[in-house]
Amino acid sequence: MVTVSPSECEASPNWAYSLQLPHDPRAARIARVTLRAVLVGHGMSQLQDSAELLASELVTNAYRYSTGPATLRLRGLTHARLRVSVWDADPHIPPPFGERSGPVGPVPAEADSGRGLFLVRHYAQAWGGYPLGGGPSGQGGKLLWCEVGVRGERPAAGA
Repeated sequence: MVTVSPSECEASPNWAYSLQLPHDPRAARIARVTLRAVLVGHGMSQLQDSAELLASELVTNAYRYSTGPATLRLRGLTHARLRVSVWDADPHIPPPFGERSGPVGPVPAEADSGRGLFLVRHYAQAWGGYPLGGGPSGQGGKLLWCEVGVRGERPAAGA
């Protein structure tokens, strides 16, 4: 039997967790609670506020614009950098994630929506999105991702 000591886990910053979320208005809250536990468990609490905001916005976007489940994936890239990604079944890639997306500007004060992905662009150090031919549940859709890290931490290669 192989065992892993805490010191071995701390030596490797690369880890990943996936959470399948039903199409439910409570999904963003569940994602935040899960994210908080993961970050505390990996000693990355300094990323909590930004990461919770970004994850919440991506999961909310999946809930609002897709009719099925979503999958949240959290991946530690370094000891001070996290990638948050969300898969959903809707293939449309919204700005600023799509290659053909125009610039995303401020949202008018009277608007009822549209601020979420603007916040992602503002708080994330890197972001992207791409269509998928077969998602985690065997369906198509898209994956939107963003990275958050301690200031001065460089984005992951290929981001």
